[in-house]
Amino acid sequence: MSAQTIMAHDLTDGRKLTVSFKLLLGLYAIIPLCLALQLFDGWFWQNFLRENLPNRPTHFLLFQILFGTPHIIASTLLLVGNTAYLKLYQRKLTIMTVAIAIVFGVGSLFVPYRVFYVLVAGWTVFHVLKQQHGVGRGVCQLPTWAFYLLLWLSVAAGLFVYIGIFLKNSLDAQQTEWIKEITLFLCLGLVLSGIYCQRYVSTTFGKWFLWGNIFLVLSSFYLYLQQYYFLAILVPRLVHDATAFIFYVTHDYNKHYHHPQNFMYRCAARCRMHIFFVLPVCSFILAFVLQAYGDQIVEVLTKYLFDIEIHKAITLGLLGYLALMHYYTEAFTWKQGSPYRQFIGFSK
Repeated sequence: MSAQTIMAHDLTDGRKLTVSFKLLLGLYAIIPLCLALQLFDGWFWQNFLRENLPNRPTHFLLFQILFGTPHIIASTLLLVGNTAYLKLYQRKLTIMTVAIAIVFGVGSLFVPYRVFYVLVAGWTVFHVLKQQHGVGRGVCQLPTWAFYLLLWLSVAAGLFVYIGIFLKNSLDAQQTEWIKEITLFLCLGLVLSGIYCQRYVSTTFGKWFLWGNIFLVLSSFYLYLQQYYFLAILVPRLVHDATAFIFYVTHDYNKHYHHPQNFMYRCAARCRMHIFFVLPVCSFILAFVLQAYGDQIVEVLTKYLFDIEIHKAITLGLLGYLALMHYYTEAFTWKQGSPYRQFIGFSK
């Protein structure tokens, strides 16, 4: 996502809700909050949080239900719930589906698992940080070279943090030290680049956004060094997911406010459910059902119908596919001039 500023007074009557830059910036308050938790844990709680929080967020079902999966499902519902969008992007969606099937189906027979993991991790980190830098770009008004310099330094540092956390059990001591040293070097480069590039940002508000994105990476690295792996992933995950939901809800509110245009919103209207809550509620319910019961349901059905058991068909197969498609489609569906952007405006 990228933000080209369209102020509230430029919107038509059919688009009454705008994305507030102040609200988006406020999401970064998770950074000092998590840092404060880490400090208080060391000072007063005898490292209780560090010892009891999951080492990997994916081990914590509640984390998956609250973060990651819901916004991916919301993105999917937004796309498939609008026939015009599906028709417009049908060719791209078909090509990408075939590509995923070939790469992860046939390719998995020849490419080592760790290579696949690093590739997907890189795409994940790029997707998360590209969204945040893209939103900030509309406020900071950085030159193109400065925008990409900060973005790629952030992605590189974020990727090593991601690898250090999620592959830590398969890394030896020397490899772990290399990851920490490389990430430290990248973070220093990111800070120095931020100091230099902030001269191109004309407003104090824009500088807050610039440094918010930088500290998103720095705080995650610091929490990783302190072995608060859960918090290290939570910081960028919460900011990214909440930002995405703000865009999705704004889009759907403005599109369906006067005339619900798909089955989901027509049902919600009959149930007198406020349009503001439709997409989040549906997304979180689906995330819960698929994460908690999806694999079991598929295993029972395939065992009953075909006398075979297919394991992790939902959590690894379906949700994995939706995640990869989400990373792909978000790169073009929110670009300036896309039909999505007809229903998005910005305000301070």
